[in-house]
Amino acid sequence: MREGVADSGYVMDARRDRLVISASALGTVFEWYDFYIYGVLAPIIGRTFFPTDNPTVELLYSLAGFAIGFGFRPLGAALFGYLGDRLGRKYTFLATIVLMGGATAGVGLTPSAASIGAAAPIILILLRIMQGLALGGEYGGAAIYVAEHAPAGKRGFYTSFIQAGVIGGFILSLVVVAGTQMIVGKAAWEAWGWRLPFIFSLALLAISLWMRLMLRESPVFTAMKKAGEQSRNPLKEAFTYPGNKRRMLVAMIGIAAGFTVIAYTVMFQALYFLQSGLHVSPGTAQLLVGGSAFVGMGAFIFFGWLSDRVGRRKPIIISYALVLLLLMPLYHFMGSVANPALYQVAERAPVVVSGPDCSFDPFAKVQPSACGKLLDHFSKRGIPYDKLAGDRPAVTIGGTTVTDLSTDGLDVALTARGYDFGVVKPDWPRAMLLFLALLLLWTLSGATYGPVAALLSEYFPARIRYSSLSIPYHIGTGYFGGFLPLVSQYIVARTGDPYAGLWYTIVVVAVALLTCLIALPETRGAKLSA
Repeated sequence: MREGVADSGYVMDARRDRLVISASALGTVFEWYDFYIYGVLAPIIGRTFFPTDNPTVELLYSLAGFAIGFGFRPLGAALFGYLGDRLGRKYTFLATIVLMGGATAGVGLTPSAASIGAAAPIILILLRIMQGLALGGEYGGAAIYVAEHAPAGKRGFYTSFIQAGVIGGFILSLVVVAGTQMIVGKAAWEAWGWRLPFIFSLALLAISLWMRLMLRESPVFTAMKKAGEQSRNPLKEAFTYPGNKRRMLVAMIGIAAGFTVIAYTVMFQALYFLQSGLHVSPGTAQLLVGGSAFVGMGAFIFFGWLSDRVGRRKPIIISYALVLLLLMPLYHFMGSVANPALYQVAERAPVVVSGPDCSFDPFAKVQPSACGKLLDHFSKRGIPYDKLAGDRPAVTIGGTTVTDLSTDGLDVALTARGYDFGVVKPDWPRAMLLFLALLLLWTLSGATYGPVAALLSEYFPARIRYSSLSIPYHIGTGYFGGFLPLVSQYIVARTGDPYAGLWYTIVVVAVALLTCLIALPETRGAKLSA
């Protein structure tokens, strides 16, 4: 059975196209699993490789390592983008998946800081750098490879499976973590079981390699190579080709930065918000976020399909605007539903800390001021607070001054006013409301993310497409999105407001929306051979 013809004149084959989509999408799932498993296990990685006496500090150090991996993605995009435009799409993203799988397994095999001291976090960071380099080449290769196989009227639908594969990697990481915890038990999980999801990546690597080795080179690249139209220096040409610097800037700010901060806000931010800010049990939080992501993957495919009919711009722009309107109300709704007792007591009996030099450094092992030590205690407990200037350290809870400012005295005062430090498990009606709120966020994420691979593939010239797509994509996703967990959690720790980190997302999405309205053209129907 045959259907459609590529821009190059290459005849499309439905059976082969299914293999192209399956192999590319599954490879994307596995590679993003490798990258996301670190983010999912950030708290335990912090305890293992960056041990302190403050869980908040450990989490921030761990998230800094997470961000470093994203920071190296643009370098990987430049390196593998060059190779992809010179040597071909297929073998370039084969190399990236080997690098990613090996680095991920290495995390699981690295001894703890308790065993080898400072060498442990150094090795961990080096492995994260390898992961970042690999991921910098993976996405562009997979997206372009599928787009260059797709019939012109189905590019959005075909490539949406690559977009869904990114979320599939996150879901798989949650499933493997939950399954491993159930199999090995809590004690073994804390001691060594958490390493198994990292080592499991070797099995995923074998499956992905087997599938991708069956693929042929992209028809557009094959035709371009045959005609001798390859770029001699695609990295240089990406910045000198007429109008391409502007295109890369629009892709970086208007597309990559915008959709990534939305995805990571519902992915990691929601996970940390439920666990740390609302004291929801980790298993319940992972089930809610992972379950809603699984159902929400359908939105990525739907909006990819829809973009073949209404264009790429409309779903992205409309969803950016809806995120700006709905993000803060949805998170406040989740706060009131997930832990209503904490939400209500925080409204009824707010904690106010005052004193001279009343600042809190989340990365400091010991806070330099007495007021900072008070803030440190509330941060450890996950208790929201407000700050005021004052002549001496003081704490009021619901307007009542706390006389005993020792850690025990503060806990007694908090408990007396109704604060509960225990882990909560929302009942089924409340869990369903949380699920629906998360699903709405995933739907908005799908609307901004689903059409992206087709849009970016159509946006750039064929001879420099891999480099031109990968570089702005990974700068936007790496620096704006990859640093979101660290920046947002830092803002939360500094302010004591569990909702304050959302302002980072709101600002980035607002800039992305403005960029798209002003500068992003419609690309649907563009020829990929051009």
